[in-house]
Amino acid sequence: MGIQSRAKSGSVNQAMASDVLSEKAAMMRESLSKSQSATDNMVSMLGSFDHRLSALETAMRPTQIRTHAIRRAHENIDKTLKAAEVILAKFDISRQAEAMIVKGPREDVESYLDAIEKLRGNIKFFSNNKSFKSSDAVVNHANNLLVKAVSKLEEEFKQLLSVYSKPVEPDRLFECLPNSLRPSGSPGHHGDLGGKNHSDQQNGSLEDAVYTPPTLIPPRVLPLLHNLAEQMVQAGRQQQVLKIYRDARSSVLEESLRKLGVEKLSKDDVQKMQWEVLEAKIGNWIHFMRIAVKLLFAGERKVCEQMFEGVDSLRDQCFAEVTAGSVAVLLSFGDAIAKSKRSPEKLFVLLDMYEIMRELHSEIATLFIGKACNEIRESALGLTKRLAQTAQETFGDFEEAVEKDATKTAVADGTVHPLTSYVINYVKFLFDYQSTLKQLFQEFENGSDSNSQLASVTMRIMQALQTNLDGKSKQYKDMSLTHLFLMNNIHYMVRSVRRSEAKDLLGDDWVQRHRRIVQQHANQYKRVAWAKILQCLSIQGLTSSGGSSNSVSIDGGNSSGVSRALVKDRLKTFNAQFEELHQRQSQWTVPDTELRESLRLAVAEVLLPAYRSFIKRFGPLVENGKNPQKNIRYTPEDLDRMLGEFFEGKTLNEPRR
Repeated sequence: MGIQSRAKSGSVNQAMASDVLSEKAAMMRESLSKSQSATDNMVSMLGSFDHRLSALETAMRPTQIRTHAIRRAHENIDKTLKAAEVILAKFDISRQAEAMIVKGPREDVESYLDAIEKLRGNIKFFSNNKSFKSSDAVVNHANNLLVKAVSKLEEEFKQLLSVYSKPVEPDRLFECLPNSLRPSGSPGHHGDLGGKNHSDQQNGSLEDAVYTPPTLIPPRVLPLLHNLAEQMVQAGRQQQVLKIYRDARSSVLEESLRKLGVEKLSKDDVQKMQWEVLEAKIGNWIHFMRIAVKLLFAGERKVCEQMFEGVDSLRDQCFAEVTAGSVAVLLSFGDAIAKSKRSPEKLFVLLDMYEIMRELHSEIATLFIGKACNEIRESALGLTKRLAQTAQETFGDFEEAVEKDATKTAVADGTVHPLTSYVINYVKFLFDYQSTLKQLFQEFENGSDSNSQLASVTMRIMQALQTNLDGKSKQYKDMSLTHLFLMNNIHYMVRSVRRSEAKDLLGDDWVQRHRRIVQQHANQYKRVAWAKILQCLSIQGLTSSGGSSNSVSIDGGNSSGVSRALVKDRLKTFNAQFEELHQRQSQWTVPDTELRESLRLAVAEVLLPAYRSFIKRFGPLVENGKNPQKNIRYTPEDLDRMLGEFFEGKTLNEPRR
């Protein structure tokens, strides 16, 4: 029962679901039918609309074409108007530039230069826009205008350079020097240019000296001159710039040197001058070279660097041409000295000149750089080499002149000969130039030890002097004076060397060897001058074979005795010889106090003991006779006092002390 009821109930439910599905399917078919109808209607409408659009497009096409053409025309008009505006602006610039150029640069150079730049811009613009039918005419007009503008620039450049290029007064130059090199005396005094002597300079007092080149053109003007020069170079007027600058600056530089005291002297002028005048001019020339290079040329290089910045070839060329004349005048004087007749006194000025050229060498190389300055650099280097060559040749001449000096005037008193003092002072002075001489030797003897070269040269000069003195000593008839002369002169050489830097170079061996030579001549003098008189005080020859009233025993009983007559004769001879020696040798001179006292002592040590011994032993023979003072004229103390008057260089009429 239950099962049947559940089956019946399920059938009813299935029937109801089927009915619902059927209704939904019917509704769906109806909706699809309506959708298809709508779709058909829409397709029909779209087809109709597309047809109408095609027709409309066909109708509108002419209008679209006309509109596009109008728009293109407007765009072209806008472009043309803009181009016209640019061209008109360029024309306006040209008119303004032309007005400024016609007016000239005198009142406002900066605006004038700006106008030229704008004019150049216009020329470039119209040259690149050939479509403008009048562009060629415009370019030609602008170029003609530019030529006039540059011509006026040249005039302005020349005028400004002329106004601001003035010679530098000497006093202003001296203010730029280190204190040690400023001239002594009143302003404008050129007699003593530089207060320091050579040895001060050798000691390095000038090594750190500060030089301040003068301002040759006001700094505020230089940028303007630079711009003017730059515009002219851009316009192809480089040669005109060079000529204007050279003409303006070279004459001013030469005038500055002329005011300083620089003269244009030829070799003939130099040859005719007295040595004292020439020596002073050489001294001034050394200072002129220093002032020219370190101040004037350095200042001129600075002007060129600033004025021609960016134009290297013009910068170096201008500097070379401006300075060439002044350099030539300065170097020509040095060249005339180097080529003039050689003489010993010129050696030191030649070395001074060589020194200044060496000192300025690096600065000349720095200032005169570039191909344009090659000739100037070579000229300076050439002078340095010629001075070195002449100095070395003069050195050789001096050595030969010392050895062959034929001075006939002998020094009558046997003192130091003028040649000796001259040569020794010469050698001592050479040692103030040690570093210069070493450099000089290296110029010609590459790789050689310059110290040994200087020592060798010095020894050769000393030997040449000794050789000459030996010859001069033979002029004396009295051999004792010969030895005194050589003793004096060689002692002077030794003493001078010991007190100078030459000692380190020549060495202790040289000193000791020559001290022995001095002593040898002193001993020879003593032997030759006093041997004869000492014979008078000898016992030899005083004894006689037989006794007599005129003899006396000297051996305590030996019959042989000493003759009173012989003793008197000996004393008479001694007195005469000593007086003659005293008179003559009091006129001789030993200038060195120590050597003079030493020589007197050496004579006294031999003479006085012999005299005392003789008087003690033989005096009694003559003291008992008549006029004993006639025979024993001097006491030993008298002789000692009189020996103190030897070698004093007295004149004949000078009274005894």
